[in-house]
Amino acid sequence: MSEKRILVLWDVDQTLVDYSGTGREWYGQALTTVAGVELAHVPAFPGRTERSITVELLEAHGVEWTEEHVERMFAELISIATAARPHLTSLGRALPGAPQVLAALAGRPEVVQSLVTGNLVELADCKLAAFDLLPHVDLEVGGYGSVSTDRHELVAAARRAAEAKYGTTFDPRSIVVIGDTPHDVAAAQHHGAVAVAVATGRHSVAELVACGADVVLTDLSDTEAVVACLLRTAPGDGDQLPSGA
Repeated sequence: MSEKRILVLWDVDQTLVDYSGTGREWYGQALTTVAGVELAHVPAFPGRTERSITVELLEAHGVEWTEEHVERMFAELISIATAARPHLTSLGRALPGAPQVLAALAGRPEVVQSLVTGNLVELADCKLAAFDLLPHVDLEVGGYGSVSTDRHELVAAARRAAEAKYGTTFDPRSIVVIGDTPHDVAAAQHHGAVAVAVATGRHSVAELVACGADVVLTDLSDTEAVVACLLRTAPGDGDQLPSGA
């Protein structure tokens, strides 16, 4: 009998890496290039998708958010990120424990590891490649911010892609979604997946517990404890690992 497979889906910003400040800068550059206006309104970024942020940004600056305008913004963001590739190690950092946990899970044959991120796939590629994190995740089966303004649709997209590629059905409780915001938790809950929250962004442990995460981690620094947590496909509601896990 084959071993049950687990689909582990990571958020990127403030979960695996920290590029604080680049979102505002990149969107400001893209808006000026595409619409010829200066950035005057900064949307909230945490837990949002690129499509959601872009639509809000265009509307706030009096630009009709047609699909053409959205796609032009996406193309400009990709161009900016690509140009920044040589400098990304100085613009950001891998969060403590992220490289070790990704590597440990990549060595488990039962684990399929990918992303559910508000980033465009090209931006996620740039951000993770800077710290050699790409070899551990299968970008082909991720859910990305171009798909929808609703984050839960990214989880559905990733599940469909993983099932098609790997020829297996992932039961909802064999899908683990990890992120740093209540949006990540809600997206997992929408599909009955395991919601693991990590308090490495703007939300505290208490806030993440309150929004109903199955497990809340303070960070990813304890590789053994984090891996053990993520491989439990049905943790008790509200479980919390000790500080440093």
